[in-house]
Amino acid sequence: MPCANTAVQSYLTTSMIPITLSRFWQRRIYEVVFFFSIGIVSIYAASLFIATPMVSEAFAVHPIVAMLAAVNAALSLALYIIKFKKQTFVPSFIAYLLFMLTIAALVASSGALSSPYLGLWTLVALGSGLFAVWGVLPVFIITGIYIADTYLNGALSIIVTLHVGLVSLLPSLLSLVLWRTEGVVDESSLHVKTLTTQLSEVANRSEIIINAIGDGVVVIDATGTIQLINPAGQEILGWGKQDVLKLNYRSVLQLLNADNHELDVKDDPIAQVLNSNQTIRSKTLTLQTRSGKQIMSSMVVSPIGENGNGVIAVFRDVTKETAEDREQAEFISTASHEMRTPVASIEGYLGLTLNPATATIDAKARDFITKAHESAQHLGRLFQDLLDVSKSEDGRMTSTPRVIDITDLAGTVADGLQSKAKDKGLVLIFNPTSQRSLKTFTPLYFVNQDIDHIREILDNLIENAIKYTPQGEVVVDISSVTEDKVVVSVKDSGLGIPPEDLPHLFQKFYRVNNVDRQSIGGTGLGLYLSRRLAEAMQGRLWVESIYEKGSTFFLELPRITNEEAERLKAQQAAAPVAISAPAPSFVPQPVEETPFMGPDLQQQPVVQPQTATSIAPTPVAVSPIATASTPAPNVPRGQNLTREQIAERVRQLEAMARATRPGERPNDKPSA
Repeated sequence: MPCANTAVQSYLTTSMIPITLSRFWQRRIYEVVFFFSIGIVSIYAASLFIATPMVSEAFAVHPIVAMLAAVNAALSLALYIIKFKKQTFVPSFIAYLLFMLTIAALVASSGALSSPYLGLWTLVALGSGLFAVWGVLPVFIITGIYIADTYLNGALSIIVTLHVGLVSLLPSLLSLVLWRTEGVVDESSLHVKTLTTQLSEVANRSEIIINAIGDGVVVIDATGTIQLINPAGQEILGWGKQDVLKLNYRSVLQLLNADNHELDVKDDPIAQVLNSNQTIRSKTLTLQTRSGKQIMSSMVVSPIGENGNGVIAVFRDVTKETAEDREQAEFISTASHEMRTPVASIEGYLGLTLNPATATIDAKARDFITKAHESAQHLGRLFQDLLDVSKSEDGRMTSTPRVIDITDLAGTVADGLQSKAKDKGLVLIFNPTSQRSLKTFTPLYFVNQDIDHIREILDNLIENAIKYTPQGEVVVDISSVTEDKVVVSVKDSGLGIPPEDLPHLFQKFYRVNNVDRQSIGGTGLGLYLSRRLAEAMQGRLWVESIYEKGSTFFLELPRITNEEAERLKAQQAAAPVAISAPAPSFVPQPVEETPFMGPDLQQQPVVQPQTATSIAPTPVAVSPIATASTPAPNVPRGQNLTREQIAERVRQLEAMARATRPGERPNDKPSA
């Protein structure tokens, strides 16, 4: 029985019940109903206004039938005009059913089997198959009512039965066969055919696009088996399509580490994506081809669908690009080192010119020289940034991890920039400091990173916030998102960043170019270098900004526990630190008289060397990139220098700058 019920339901659904009816047949039904209904109304009107001999009593139309015909005509005309969004048989079926009842009433009122309109009923029965069982069923019901009425009146006979069967039942049964192909629409078959066509078109387009991509594309399923490889991938790897399909990806994509050994599973980007379902990008992998050739590759591995369904690996050969980038970095590094010497000399001599003790110039010339001095200082900072960027890109940027309380370090950097914020009329707030003033508990956030890298990032972020905030405040805060992450945020109420510039903000030499920033200087390297340093410390740097309302920069670093911090402190205290080229360590001392310094150097005191490796800076304006490899002579406090002594200092600075070459310069930038 369940099987029989299922079969019946399937037949009713797919064969007998039309889910949709084409718009062509719907409009034809409306036209037939309209014209026949108008004809019936016209015959009724003719019987009223034309002489009776022209319209016999046999063709007379009852008033009720005429009213039904008028309703049919109006309904079919309205449905003909209205265009339904979805194809459905319901409106046309209602119009046809009402027309069927009208013709049945017309035949019954004009003599039944002897009616001159009996042929119309036969036509109605013959067209009922358009609606399958729904159209044939009313014909059987009306015919059954007529036979029952004839039987009750005692007029039923074999002749009458045969007559009814020929003009009513037989045409309706024939209509099922006649209209089955045209009238019955199998929606499931239609949808399957449509989807198959669409999928075929999509597959063809996808294959064309994948084959046209210049990068290698490999599709790998959840088991690690290669399912697809494009021609570019075949050319890069040296494998044929038929040789690669159904092989494990590790046999084809042979990824090597820095020691030319096969990658472990934990370092394999494809295995990581299969496990984590997160996109991974890499630019440092070595790929071995089928012939054994090793190439540098850039690879992006993206997941397919839900976790574990598979991945798509897109890769390309970047060996030539890597070599060109390395050559470019070496050129920039060498050129920057060589150009530091003349820049230091220019800056020093301009400082001498601005000093009233060594030169006498008028106010107009002083203004010109002051601008030249500022430009020389800007050029010196640019050279320093270029050197740091080239080091970070070619792997020469060294790191000396130390246990640091990030709260104290951030507070120190913020305190050092308080004067710059006050000079601009801004309020620089360090939230953890204000919390301590309220005697609230402030947690310790320890990190084990290079203190100079963190200091450079924070100094850059806070200084940028001050630079791009015309009025308002800058807030530095520290929080912990998770137990193993600490986040330093720098929030300002400044100019904000346009949405179209946000994706490019951390690119090399990129600066937001609009009217309100034209007067603000910069090299476009600070944020790029900061992100490189953050990533080198296994952290990340990002920004959230609303244009004209302010920005918030976030620095996230790995956090260590208090116990781990104590253990690392003990190890670092016991281990001696080898310093190949010591960075200068300056401790400011108060200056009684410094008539030697120019207007831009009035805030820079003469200092004393504090250790054997410390370098005492001269009061001459010198670019921060001029790092001495030998200590300069001591300068007594409060002592005025003669012109000869100043000239000797400048010569010493030039000699120190010339002595520094790529690879010999200390990693740390000296403090100004």
